[in-house]
Amino acid sequence: MTPRHLLAGLAVLALAACSHSAPPPAATAMSQGGIGTGPAASVAPPTGAKPVPTIFVPPPESAIPRGPFGDMVRLGREIFVDTGVAAKAYVGNGLRCSNCHLDAGRLANSAPLWGAYVAYPAYRAKNGHVNTLGERLQGCFKYSMNGKAPPLDAKEMVALETYAFWMAKGAPTGEKLPGAGYPKKGFKPPQPPDFARGEAVFKTHCALCHGADGQGQQVAGRYVFPPLWGPDSFNWGAGMGQLDNAAAFIKANMPLSQGGSLTDQDAWDVAMYMDAHERPQDPRFKGDLAATRKAYHDTPMSLYGTTVNGHLLGSAPAMRK
Repeated sequence: MTPRHLLAGLAVLALAACSHSAPPPAATAMSQGGIGTGPAASVAPPTGAKPVPTIFVPPPESAIPRGPFGDMVRLGREIFVDTGVAAKAYVGNGLRCSNCHLDAGRLANSAPLWGAYVAYPAYRAKNGHVNTLGERLQGCFKYSMNGKAPPLDAKEMVALETYAFWMAKGAPTGEKLPGAGYPKKGFKPPQPPDFARGEAVFKTHCALCHGADGQGQQVAGRYVFPPLWGPDSFNWGAGMGQLDNAAAFIKANMPLSQGGSLTDQDAWDVAMYMDAHERPQDPRFKGDLAATRKAYHDTPMSLYGTTVNGHLLGSAPAMRK
């Protein structure tokens, strides 16, 4: 058995340890690719009930074609699920794309890749101009992967865009698809997020997989479960550092295979606890913490440059890249 196969086997065992119930039907359907491709058939709701949004179903992996195009799709998938190996030159931490975009970018409500492909080009307030999908992916490498942006014509970028294009086969362009992104609409905490409550939620529901110290779990030097803070996690510029993004992702998807099992309050509290820890510096930092917050983090959803649990976040020299 090769080290890679050993890692995969241990990852399955670790996943089983963190999954105390069967995956939700939506996760199973998305993993298997559904019955066909394109929008899934909707089920007629009971009389008087609101219609259930139709969730797009990407093609099954078995449908990736042979030949040069299919080879590029497969490379894109490989980069997506094993980013630190397949795109090593551009990654600066221990994360993979599929840590935040589950089931190799297929799973609804975990910012699936098929939802992103049809949403770009689009204006982003984060950098103040219309972004192509390629620019959006570059941002993922720069912030979520704490690395550097590949050139737009790099093979890695071409592969990721090809994988996204293939996965979105049959999806309407320029529309916000149900299940795209993280489900944030109307998702507000009953009470303001609280660090102490979040710590309790973390110990009960998250530490088994991510470790009591939040530093994840490794097998043979590679992460089976990702670090949530610290030097090997996403940096302060990443979208997951925003409380609303983190809370929505956690509510819909965590604990793994048990999405929806936490209360709204628990999701917000544990998001606060996770984001209230130090991580690598925002690469836009020019030496002035207050100025960086004012320029890029001046929102209640960001804890950067604020003091939580006695710590001024974003000021740790050891975390600066």
